[in-house]
Amino acid sequence: MPSRFAPSTTGQAHPGTLLAALLCWLDARSRGDRLLLRFEDLDPTRSQDIYLDQMRRDLEWFGLDWDQVVVQSDLADQHRNALDQLQAQGRLYPCRCTRSERRRSGRRSLDGGFAYANTCRDRPLPNGGWRAAREPVRLRLDDGPIRIIDESGADLSQNPAYDMGDPIVVRRDRAVAYHLAVVVDDGASQIDRIVRGRDLAPSTATQVVLQQLLGQSRPSYRHHLLFLEPRGDKLAKFHGAVGTAELRRHYRAAQLCGTIAWAAGLRDRDLPCRPGELLAEFSWHRVGTGDRVLVWRNDQLIVLS
Repeated sequence: MPSRFAPSTTGQAHPGTLLAALLCWLDARSRGDRLLLRFEDLDPTRSQDIYLDQMRRDLEWFGLDWDQVVVQSDLADQHRNALDQLQAQGRLYPCRCTRSERRRSGRRSLDGGFAYANTCRDRPLPNGGWRAAREPVRLRLDDGPIRIIDESGADLSQNPAYDMGDPIVVRRDRAVAYHLAVVVDDGASQIDRIVRGRDLAPSTATQVVLQQLLGQSRPSYRHHLLFLEPRGDKLAKFHGAVGTAELRRHYRAAQLCGTIAWAAGLRDRDLPCRPGELLAEFSWHRVGTGDRVLVWRNDQLIVLS
């Protein structure tokens, strides 16, 4: 059952990245599954090769290995083919709506943003199709419920066309958008198990619809706890979470692994360990269900709750 870990290359890895990588690795290795590392580098404004190279080295230093490594920008042909397939179904349209217009609609989406009201659905693509569009291109979803129960028992069911709105598949800067790229790449790699943080759970129904439209099978899903900042946001590159360059100045790999494993509930005490040492006793029943608040203080990670 192939699985994958798919970090974005928009900054250094941080404790939240390492948590997600460790849980994905433990899940796959405990099952004897193949595990793919896919660097998601399609954001032209934030992705940098230096982050990709550094993250590859940091994950190896941490003690993780992979059966295959893929760089998403190398997969452009399959993204274009999928867009052609969706265009042939008559599902793509250009969107002129701004973010401020979406905010003015006032309807919150399940991911904390604002739902798109599908305002431009009736607008046709220009001559030349999606390739000739100079505005963002959206995918028209069918209205109706999608039922999804996460492996942990969480109900991720939605009417994604209403709850989230038609997703952008090609951005204004011509980059292929997240929803399309991740679904296409998972399908091409025959990924049938996805382990990821619960911040991505609201996107699942939209991705399941895309899988159906592209003739792909639905993988199983498990979403796990997050590491949070004290104000409640998840640890993220965008918010300046402490990166691995700083962590490696103050922690040995086994020390850092032990702290992250303890914070996640995998161990009862904060003691040094390597990922391989966690395999024998790994079980999702041991992984905490509640998010944990972490801070970087006096050159060490401190778990506040």
